[in-house]
Amino acid sequence: MNLPRPFNLLYVQVLLGMGLGMTVGHFWPQTGAALKPLGDAFVALVRMMIAPIVFCTIVTGITSLSSGSTIGRTILKALALFYFLTIAALVLGLATAFALQPGAGLHIDPRHLDAAVLAQYSPRTQPRGFVEFALHVIPKTFVGAFEKGEVLPVLLLALLFGFALNASQSAGQRVQEFIDGIAHVLFRILALIMRLAPGGAFGAMAFTVGRFGIRSIGSLGMLMVTFYAACLLFIVCVLGPLARLHGFSLWRLLRYIREELVIVLATSSTTPVLPRLIVKLEALGCDKGIVGLVLPAGYSFNLDGTAIYLTLATMFIAQACDVQLSAGQIATMLAVMLFTSKGAAGVSGSGLVALVATLAVIPDLPLAGVALLVGIDRFMSEARALTSVISNACAVIFVSTWERACDRARLKKALSVAREPEEPLDQPADLPG
Repeated sequence: MNLPRPFNLLYVQVLLGMGLGMTVGHFWPQTGAALKPLGDAFVALVRMMIAPIVFCTIVTGITSLSSGSTIGRTILKALALFYFLTIAALVLGLATAFALQPGAGLHIDPRHLDAAVLAQYSPRTQPRGFVEFALHVIPKTFVGAFEKGEVLPVLLLALLFGFALNASQSAGQRVQEFIDGIAHVLFRILALIMRLAPGGAFGAMAFTVGRFGIRSIGSLGMLMVTFYAACLLFIVCVLGPLARLHGFSLWRLLRYIREELVIVLATSSTTPVLPRLIVKLEALGCDKGIVGLVLPAGYSFNLDGTAIYLTLATMFIAQACDVQLSAGQIATMLAVMLFTSKGAAGVSGSGLVALVATLAVIPDLPLAGVALLVGIDRFMSEARALTSVISNACAVIFVSTWERACDRARLKKALSVAREPEEPLDQPADLPG
């Protein structure tokens, strides 16, 4: 049976899955909570594809960038942009907390809070210095880079592999053709997996509403309103003007990646859309090498939604527990957050992990205050993930523009149409533009 065209669109199917999941979770909460494996299985299936797709994309991109100096310059520009955006996010989150005072008047005694709920976050929050962080990026074995699915070890391995291919001449050409073929197959597998997105969205939303309930956000509603307002301000007041300065409309970009944004909203995770964003940004006219370098790096170094969350949540705890922070303490807090925000994995719950790591080095703030946020963290993770995905998509276009590696005519045409591809997502040729 042929469905009407709107129902053939993936993001419409995902929205329907979310609505059905919320209904099940609200009226049959136990059943909804038991559906969590559906959402987890979908995210796990996509995460399974991340490492090999990122590897193939970066290797192919490096071979398209003729010189090592171009690669080094691109990485340095991307890192500088990431830190600029992170600083802007931290400052905006702090300003919003001071302006709206979400925790004022609660007068909570930290001694009455249940700190036991922090046990699942604390073991993963031991602060690492630069040396330990750098060593962690180096995988123990070649295959080990793919085992855990972490982006940075795969990025390092792909860089080395790509440089070696460029130096291997005719032998490298044969290997490159093989990698291109593997990438084609991987994207076909991904297209099959993405057909399960509506089921994953259904399970994730049924669990969220069934486990936590809509009413759980009532007592901390002001914090959620403040956080969503801060994320919206960052997108409109920081990313919007930067997009205009670089010659494209942020609103049209959001329309272009609406499928990916709906999937992020449903799963509270940026992971499922990384491969799709790589393809769509290439289809916009961004150079394959730039996309392959900047987007995976942004998933580890440009989590602006988490940065906003860290400042806002920290100030909320301080206000709720009547703790007055000096200007020096706030400056120290921001400096620490520049690093702890980079440690978040971009999945649901990572914000609390980064928050615990931040509070651990600020003794005046009660670590037990994080217990206030556990019940509503799931409802805030969507905004964290959405903000970070939008920021990273913009960052790729920014860096591509700086490197004169963006086809402006193709970008303008693709964003002006912003239609859905007729065929399943496979490779850049299948996408609009």
